[in-house]
Amino acid sequence: MSVVAAGYDGESIGNCPFSQRLFMILWLKGVIFNVTTVDLKRKPADLQNLAPGTNPPFMTFDGEVKTDVNKIEEFLEEKLVPPRYPKLGTQHPESNSAGNDVFAKFSAFIKNTKKDANEKQSTSEGNEHQSKGIMIVAKKYRDFEFPSEMTGIWRYLNNAYARDEFTNTCPADQEIEHAYSDAAKRMK
Repeated sequence: MSVVAAGYDGESIGNCPFSQRLFMILWLKGVIFNVTTVDLKRKPADLQNLAPGTNPPFMTFDGEVKTDVNKIEEFLEEKLVPPRYPKLGTQHPESNSAGNDVFAKFSAFIKNTKKDANEKQSTSEGNEHQSKGIMIVAKKYRDFEFPSEMTGIWRYLNNAYARDEFTNTCPADQEIEHAYSDAAKRMK
């Protein structure tokens, strides 16, 4: 079982890249799993007893609760091995740090209300990993769309959108917009 935060409607899957990553790992490994959404505003007592002091995502396996996303990923890769389950480890370890770097820069871009600083950040090109959320939030709150010259980004996005594991685990666009509504201050 996998437990994730519910969206702003209290029921749908919320905007959580960690949950989406875990969903994709389980899907790619061919695991059948249940997802339970939890409205964090009305967290049930049994959830508080199951994982006190933590918020989703977390996972239970054979009665053991796992709350650290990185540890969950390690656990899944260690327990779900070939030949029954495919190995999913990255071929290029630097891709993880590139993705973290992009997310950090994206967060600064969205939170910065000074137009000049954001114009400089948004024109830097690279082959970094992007997500649906970054595209949606950049367009809505900064009126920024990735130019076609950013071929590495578009190659990544086109490959991602071609996979059911990606498109079927993405939250709704409104969920993404709502998740960033407080952080993405309007441009001055």
